[in-house]
Amino acid sequence: MSSASSSSGVRAALSYCVQQVRNYDYHHYLCLLELPPNVRKSAFALRAFNVETARAMDVASDPRIGLMRLLWWQEAIDKIFSNKLIEHPVAQALASMASQNKASKIWLKRSVEARITDARREPADIPQTMEELERYGEDTMSTILYSTLEASGIKSTAADHAASHIGKASGLALLIKSLPYHASRNRHFSYIPAEIAEKHGLLVNQSGQSEIRMDSREELCNAVFEMASVANAHMQKARALAKTVPREAHPVLLPAVPTQVILDSLSRVQFDVFDPRLAQGVLGVSPLWYQLKLKWFSWRGKY
Repeated sequence: MSSASSSSGVRAALSYCVQQVRNYDYHHYLCLLELPPNVRKSAFALRAFNVETARAMDVASDPRIGLMRLLWWQEAIDKIFSNKLIEHPVAQALASMASQNKASKIWLKRSVEARITDARREPADIPQTMEELERYGEDTMSTILYSTLEASGIKSTAADHAASHIGKASGLALLIKSLPYHASRNRHFSYIPAEIAEKHGLLVNQSGQSEIRMDSREELCNAVFEMASVANAHMQKARALAKTVPREAHPVLLPAVPTQVILDSLSRVQFDVFDPRLAQGVLGVSPLWYQLKLKWFSWRGKY
């Protein structure tokens, strides 16, 4: 393949990545536009990979097909870092990033393996503790931030620690926001940990299996508040590190903003995840307000 055609293929792959992130992860799409141009390509490849793996189970008509897609991605990552050609635009964009030594495969592997483990869970396999959900957020969301920092050439323990907290908060916030969706797919609110569900009287035993009650809105709001409080604590820890985080890392950590928007939107509706206002605009706020908030944080060099 000529260098010209190879370059054209990479551009097409990156264009596909940008479109995927814009279509399916719009709030992070706007975050990535605030990154320096030399970082943006890698960041879009990484977020597009996250879109592919996060949506694998949702777009599949059969859970087994979704699991097969995730297993395919697990193998694809090994091939990408072995310089093997894969006919998939997101894989090609990741391969371009890897060829420039801008990323290692450890974080990508960890991310997809966490999603594979989640995909193999039965609906009644309710997480037992908040620590399990925090670990899932770390494995799926923090890893994308770690990879983006790496692709940016930023080596900072403080930035890594902040990314860890932001990823955990983001993972928890998105799981909370998606509770109605999972309930509609008959997953019995399986992302509310058993320890919190039991504390608020939501855990019941049906035919020897644990399920989450859906008929008590007040208790559900209390459980969601407790989960959101854990996410908010991670946000506070991430921002407490801001003065020690290199300034060039702050744009990479802008996903803290949409996470805070979700938590603020939840607070505004008294943590009722079924309130229709949460589905309006961007994460429950008007698109203009969201973009202005993001621009304000970006302009001030904050996250």
